[in-house]
Amino acid sequence: MPKLNIVILAAGKGTRMHSDLPKVLHEVGAKPILGHVLAAAKALQPSKIIVVYGYGGETVKAQFEGEPLVWVRQAEQLGTGHAVQQALPHLEEGATTLILLGDVPLVASQDCEKLITKAADTLAILSFIKADPSGYGRIVRDGKADVTAIVEHKDATEAQRQINEVNTGMMAMPNSLLVQWLAKLSNNNAQGEYYLTDIVAMAVQQGVAVVAEITEDEWSVTGINAKSDLAQIERVYQQRYAQQLLQQGVTLKDPNRIDVRGDLQCGRDVQIDVNCLFEGQVVLGDRVKIAPNCVIKNAVIAAGTQIAAYTHIDDAQIGEEARLGPFARIRPGTTLADHTHVGNFVELKNAQVDSASKINHLSYVGDATVGKNVNVGAGTITCNYDGANKFRTIIEDDVFIGSDTQLVAPVTLAKGATIAAGSTITKDAPAGQLTFCRAKDQKSIAGWKRPVKIKK
Repeated sequence: MPKLNIVILAAGKGTRMHSDLPKVLHEVGAKPILGHVLAAAKALQPSKIIVVYGYGGETVKAQFEGEPLVWVRQAEQLGTGHAVQQALPHLEEGATTLILLGDVPLVASQDCEKLITKAADTLAILSFIKADPSGYGRIVRDGKADVTAIVEHKDATEAQRQINEVNTGMMAMPNSLLVQWLAKLSNNNAQGEYYLTDIVAMAVQQGVAVVAEITEDEWSVTGINAKSDLAQIERVYQQRYAQQLLQQGVTLKDPNRIDVRGDLQCGRDVQIDVNCLFEGQVVLGDRVKIAPNCVIKNAVIAAGTQIAAYTHIDDAQIGEEARLGPFARIRPGTTLADHTHVGNFVELKNAQVDSASKINHLSYVGDATVGKNVNVGAGTITCNYDGANKFRTIIEDDVFIGSDTQLVAPVTLAKGATIAAGSTITKDAPAGQLTFCRAKDQKSIAGWKRPVKIKK
């Protein structure tokens, strides 16, 4: 099997996008369009990937810094043939070249593999049947159905414009032939450009077989030229991702109302309700349930946990059998252990909460370490910021905090302490005692016993 070179044409400005951002950097599923094409290219295990870039220049390169790519600049936009000519010095002798387009994010690896397989000593092109072929290059065949040429729409005759098999722009051929054909390209056409498609007629003239593989998946060869295209492709991408999740056994209440902008990994018997958004890297363990309208980003949620509606989780880890929400906000740096409860209108930031602790109502806990079996009453906040510096609050195991309490950091509530409702705590609270603050006084009662639940 010869080496594989992949040339990705990504130099277009994208005028119809009406944006200062290079077209190939607009996103589908929160990944740049070019990033999707590169992922498909890498899956084919080529020896070299050459990206022909132009508009946006260093901005495009910077987006993929560190990737093992060869970057070639097309300073003037003189057509697809001219673009491939820029890559010529980097093509390997004896290799096969596959040409892909940087604005086709749903390109299918299986279609590419078919082209590569056919391209040992032929020119293999990818085509599809278009109901309205206006604007596309037509695949011209002879009486034996052999491909004889690709004619661009503006150069086509009226008869040729009736053809509905059109060119995708993706093709593969041996480098030994490609080098010859690129040297013969001319810009003698209506556009004054160097068409790569002219190599089809050259191949026919040389007696080299031209094979057109027809793909049935039009979306996999659809390029993005305008924001309307971008929106359509986004919907197709999301629908396909939803179908993958369904095939894996995930329960989606409505596959049309889920957005994955990154990577979502799900265990068994996961349930996801409508209008949920997953960003970055998200892992949902077995039996996790996500209620409607949740936003979850860069999070690991362990088995059996339930996330109630309108909960936001960002860069956090949630243990097993936890309960979150509704309307909870879990901010970066937060870790919740097993069997924790975080209720409505609770915000956590950079907080580590140990097992079986509860923060159920209207609270803010930031820059805090919370032990096991802690109860944080409604309206409790950690005052972690003095306007210049942030300080940490330590709440040890078995602490009970009454409602409407302010913990002014740095402060430690020792094991088993009870904080009376409405207190403003500015000093460490001793273990096993009731601590309260009324007006300017803060007192601790030695020997005080916490009430026990009366058995009914």
